[in-house]
Amino acid sequence: MPELPEVETTRRGIAPHVIEKLISKVIIREHKLRWQIPPKLKQNLQDQTFHKLERRAKYLIFHTDTGFMLLHLGMSGSLRIVPIGIKPEKHDHVDIQFTTGQVLRFRDPRKFGSIHWTTDEPSQHVLLHHLGPEPLSKEFNTNYLFQKSRKRSQSVKTFIMDSRIVVGVGNIYASESLFLAGIHPKRKAGNVSLERYELLVAAIKTVLKSAIKKGGTTLRDFVSGEGKPGYFKNELKAYDRSDQPCVVCGNLIKCIRLGQRSTYYCNCCQK
Repeated sequence: MPELPEVETTRRGIAPHVIEKLISKVIIREHKLRWQIPPKLKQNLQDQTFHKLERRAKYLIFHTDTGFMLLHLGMSGSLRIVPIGIKPEKHDHVDIQFTTGQVLRFRDPRKFGSIHWTTDEPSQHVLLHHLGPEPLSKEFNTNYLFQKSRKRSQSVKTFIMDSRIVVGVGNIYASESLFLAGIHPKRKAGNVSLERYELLVAAIKTVLKSAIKKGGTTLRDFVSGEGKPGYFKNELKAYDRSDQPCVVCGNLIKCIRLGQRSTYYCNCCQK
């Protein structure tokens, strides 16, 4: 599933091709994704321009004069910039064509992605209003995370993956951040000290910034808006390295299930 770095990579990749470009046509080949695509989406976008493209958590928010299009990539979705005339493939569900001769094409094999339309403030949308702070923002800091963790008995890994606490720390980046901070993923969130949360907050920011710089992580089918894979996979220290030597101590990386997710860690380096 595309996580925050992949979505941010997508945003940066497509923005120059869609911002202030006039929309000439919208083609919807499949209306039923995770939710039904708004029936008036074509009408709402016709002859409009996207003035701004933001990311909130894993949602992309396209600003127009008349409203906002929210798009989620789901588990297997991707956005690509292609020339008009390129024949769509089986899972290419939505095309937004521009007078520049380019197309923003939404591909989603599993159809878990979604497209929404709102004329209200996007942050108040039912899918966004409950979300915690962005992990790279000033609001996400040591004191905030420490206070939120008090009396929490859940594991620290599931705690930092809770989007109501902080957005965008998905499974890959939670494992990598906990490894970098030296914190065992099963440790109770409420038992982690202020000093160790300082290390964890710094690790989350470092890992996410590095992943964005590398274009995200391609494990299966993620590609950027330009069709390029993400290269952060080459930087992984813990995730997907079960039974391989730890890069720090040489002991074998272990894999367990936490919150129904595969969790990778070093039993020697992480306490």
